[in-house]
Amino acid sequence: MEYTCAEYRIEMILLNLKRRLQHEGLGEKEKGDILLQIKKLEAKMGLE
Repeated sequence: MEYTCAEYRIEMILLNLKRRLQHEGLGEKEKGDILLQIKKLEAKMGLE
């Protein structure tokens, strides 16, 4: 199985989003948006 640049890019975006969730002072709407993006990316990578 080959690990592509696209997969690496998605993985880095996912890690960044998860880090953003750790920040204090994050609004509920922004937190919800980030969680939605994470869910979409995990589905795209087959991590659900």
